[in-house]
Amino acid sequence: QRPLSPLVFMSLVCTFLNTCQAHRVHDDKPNIVLIMVDDLGIGDLGCYGNDTIRDSLASASQVAGITGMVSSGNRRVVHNLAVPAGLPLNETTFAALLKKQGYSTGLIGKWHQGLNCDSRSDHCHHPYNYGFDYYYGMPFTLVDSCWPDPSRNAELTFESQLWLCVQLVAIAVLTLTFGKLSGWVSVPLLLIFSMILFIFLLGYAWFSSYTSPLYWDCLLMRGHEITEQPMKAERAGSIMVKEAISFLERHRKEPFLLFFSFLHVHIPLPTTDDFIGTSKHGLYGDNVEEMDSMMGKILDAIDDFGLRNNTIVYFTSDHGGHLEARRGHAQLGGWNGIYKGGKGMGGWEGGIRVPGIVRWPGKVPAGRLIKEPTSLMDILPTVASVSGGSLPQDRVIDGRDLMPLLQGNARHSEHEFLFHYCGSQLHAVRWIPKDDSGAVWKAHYVTPVFQPPEAGGCYVTSLCRCFGEQVTYHNPPLLFDLSRDPSESTPLTPATEPLHDFVIKKVADALKEHRETIMPVTYQLSELNQGRMWLKPCCGVFPFCLCDKEEELSQSQAPNEKR
Repeated sequence: QRPLSPLVFMSLVCTFLNTCQAHRVHDDKPNIVLIMVDDLGIGDLGCYGNDTIRDSLASASQVAGITGMVSSGNRRVVHNLAVPAGLPLNETTFAALLKKQGYSTGLIGKWHQGLNCDSRSDHCHHPYNYGFDYYYGMPFTLVDSCWPDPSRNAELTFESQLWLCVQLVAIAVLTLTFGKLSGWVSVPLLLIFSMILFIFLLGYAWFSSYTSPLYWDCLLMRGHEITEQPMKAERAGSIMVKEAISFLERHRKEPFLLFFSFLHVHIPLPTTDDFIGTSKHGLYGDNVEEMDSMMGKILDAIDDFGLRNNTIVYFTSDHGGHLEARRGHAQLGGWNGIYKGGKGMGGWEGGIRVPGIVRWPGKVPAGRLIKEPTSLMDILPTVASVSGGSLPQDRVIDGRDLMPLLQGNARHSEHEFLFHYCGSQLHAVRWIPKDDSGAVWKAHYVTPVFQPPEAGGCYVTSLCRCFGEQVTYHNPPLLFDLSRDPSESTPLTPATEPLHDFVIKKVADALKEHRETIMPVTYQLSELNQGRMWLKPCCGVFPFCLCDKEEELSQSQAPNEKR
């Protein structure tokens, strides 16, 4: 059973310049480190032509990745942590596949695939249920409320005092109730009921005063334990890097998978003081440079632990830069280079093309630039190939093994057709003919209506819509040859392209065949994507849910070295 792919991500794969180190055991099962940045544009890195943001990626020193969920509406992600929506448990993730091959598996960073189903503590959609052995990170995603948060420390202090008060009153209620039932004390029932009512009113007043997503969605977890609620967003990235290095050290003598899912460079761009003002591109550029520094620390740790030669590192982004991310006239989203569109657009290249950088010394030739189209869906068959695992046989697998392409044993991508979705709505189809013509055809069946019309983005709605009045349906579809017009600026017509009708029919036939392979599934992001108060996660006793166990841990370790 195969859900519709919500969006097929493209990546141009280049490799790190690398050096050789000593041979290591487990060579038949390489370590795998997948690093995904959130909302990074393809034009934001130096190896893709940007010379104004300092980064060291692809230099000498330096995941539809998991699977998809779809919606019948325009809401395309899990809306908050109080919804029962989440990744279906019958999906096979790359973590589950590698775990069967004897890998230790860890996820550090953003999850955003759901958390609870029936209660706030059932954690039915926790990463542990999808093949991960270790988890530390943010179960949701960054939202504007997460940062900055100037009043957080005062609220934590007040909450601890208020919770102490509630506990004392509750103890008094229990004591008086037991004493009255036993005949030891004589107190009016009205007094006991008044104290109980006081507790409920206090809880209701506390809960109703904290309506911001900051308190219910901006939190961190280690395993099943909430460690920060709300989290200190600017320090979260640094803690995650330490967790990643600790994971590498713990599992250095056995094959492992580490999926490091950055909170960077998603708005509101929480950035430490060390990087504020360091770039030429405001807060966004600062956040990119901080991300690069963190990436460097992870790569340095791989090298320091002697893991370089037997570790595949794959660096990418989930989709293109968020063009509509702005505060006033300040741009807070990424740059997608020459490509039209960006995040949330089902077909335009700016939302599909993302950085793709691979390092595997001795196995993947260094310094190569591969311009063949690949997809984040290729991660599953690729890790299956290098680990000796088997792909599920009960469903269609859209991804392809990247190793022949990366190692130079294949000239062209195994993808002949790629289908680009916006939610459950197909927007475009890409055809890469298996010949040496060099053509890359793309037919757009649906395109978003930009707001304003010539803006290149949907600035009124913040993200473009998938269907309805805010999209344009094309019959026949708009046709481009990306090899000649990568910016998708001038649609081809029968008058300007002799192969126009042939290409349109070829794409239509492929689309018909593709749709025959699709089976209906439950739309996780529709009816299930509605909030339930009883599913809100809580660090403590609801609704007194504020805590900072990271700070407590930090203080308990002083003056010893912190982990």
